[in-house]
Amino acid sequence: MDSSSTDTPDNHAASPAESGLRIPLQIEDWASVLIMAALALITFANVFVRYLTDSSFAWTEEISIFLLVVLTMNAGASACVRHLHIRIEVFADAGTVRRQRRLALFGIGMSLLFFVGMAILSGRMALDEFEWGDTSPSIGVPTWWYSMWLPILSTTLSLRLLGMWVRRWQAKS
Repeated sequence: MDSSSTDTPDNHAASPAESGLRIPLQIEDWASVLIMAALALITFANVFVRYLTDSSFAWTEEISIFLLVVLTMNAGASACVRHLHIRIEVFADAGTVRRQRRLALFGIGMSLLFFVGMAILSGRMALDEFEWGDTSPSIGVPTWWYSMWLPILSTTLSLRLLGMWVRRWQAKS
């Protein structure tokens, strides 16, 4: 049987998991590609300069850590919708269809609660950094420039999870 004709969640094609999406996952895919390209360029530039001059750019580590956090949150949203996130398949895929649906709703709900909490708490952290005027060690820019993206991306991931939960709740099987 051709793998493109299966309707399993593990199928990497854009069919079942992405069929009811209002906002296409290509946004996250392209953002991931651009972030990875930026990380590669920054790292290459730093290694090249270090090789030629025996000194490195101080800002590269700071920017790389920020981009890795953004990449993780961005790719996490895409992985959740495509059912490529970590789960214990012995429990998630075993039993009746009704049991699988309930476990999926529970798992999505717990993930949703986690990321809503993370959005709230990281938003408070970014607000604190804004109020205190913290600056980064390498570049000296305000740290809230970096930390403001965590609540934004956590909210985005929460919206993706909410959409998954609603689609799973409305599904007949």
